[in-house]
This record gives sequence, structure tokens and C-alpha cells, in this order.
Amino acid sequence: MPLLKEDKQRLISQYRFHEKDTGSTDVQIAILTHQINSLNNHFQMHKKDHHSRQGLLKMISKRRKLLDYLKRSDPGRYKKIIQTLEIRK
Repeated sequence: MPLLKEDKQRLISQYRFHEKDTGSTDVQIAILTHQINSLNNHFQMHKKDHHSRQGLLKMISKRRKLLDYLKRSDPGRYKKIIQTLEIRK
């Protein structure tokens, strides 16, 4: 399921640092997390959709790399985004 424009704008406005911020690490992680969660719901119904599963694994890998970068560069922001998005338990 594609990400709706309203959902994307809401995520950007929630996680941005300044008015023109649309691509910071936090925003990218939030958008990827939203897409990953929606694909997880898709796989509840369509268990044999292996092509979409490959895309899901790529998204998870990209989010992991962004989280690793954020953890190295700013551990405080890393902990904050992990808690807000509830990625880790």
C-alpha cells in the first residue's frame, strides 16, 4: 500500500527540525517505519507475496543503516526516535 501524501506530510511535520527539513535522518526513519508497518499488515493477508517481501527486506536494511548512523553521530536523538517510534522493546 503506497504512502499517502497526507500521512507523509504528517510524519515530516512531526519529526522535522526546521521549516524546510524534509530529508533528515529522523524523517527518513519515520517514513520507512510507517511503510514497514503497513507492509507487515499486508503480509497478514497475502502470505505468499514474495516480491513485496523482498522490498520489505530492503526497507528494513535501509532503516537499519540509518539507525546505525544516527547511533554513531547522535546517541540522544537515536534513543529518542527509538522510543517515539517504538522500534525496540
